[in-house]
Amino acid sequence: MSTPHAQETARSIPEAARPKPTPATADDAAAIGRTLALAFDDDPMMRWFFPDAATREARLGRYFATLLTRQYVRHGLCERTSAAASFWVPPGAQDKAVPDAETLAELSEILGDRAPLFRDAVAAAAGHGPQEPHWYLAVLGADPAAQGQGHGAALLRSGLARADEAGVPVYLESSKEANLPVYEHFGFTVLGEVRLPGGGPVLWAMRRAPRARAGA
Repeated sequence: MSTPHAQETARSIPEAARPKPTPATADDAAAIGRTLALAFDDDPMMRWFFPDAATREARLGRYFATLLTRQYVRHGLCERTSAAASFWVPPGAQDKAVPDAETLAELSEILGDRAPLFRDAVAAAAGHGPQEPHWYLAVLGADPAAQGQGHGAALLRSGLARADEAGVPVYLESSKEANLPVYEHFGFTVLGEVRLPGGGPVLWAMRRAPRARAGA
């Protein structure tokens, strides 16, 4: 299950002024956890998983740090800027990127009594996953304090370029309706809606077809 959260405008930023993505490693877990906790504080799905406002930021930080170190840094591609982070899964690695038993146990401890809802949500989203080879955008978020500075867009462009180089589509599920126009600006289209079980929020499944490289 992915949770992209492109909380910045799609306005054009000159290439020379765009933040430059760099590889993220497990050593970056604490910093990335803090960044993504801020990015997802108002996200409907994260608020459903972490309803207590007093503890949400700390628990979100641990949640995203765990996903990075135990899942996506091992089986995916993780990038960051000074104010944003993204987790991607390349073609052929989707099965490996599913949380293993130890990861689920750690996430369950973080989620507390919301853990069953999380497991049901993961299963529901996985049941709608595409069968064709694809890049999967699992997590994308930027610190709201840096909104409009191009951090999220830079990370998104980086992953889309890899997908275009491979000639495969990109999939994601957006957990925030306000982000749909941002992703549509980058070529995504909505495939459908997934209502999470247990009275959970809606996810919007989106796909972007590969684009030919300039001059190819």
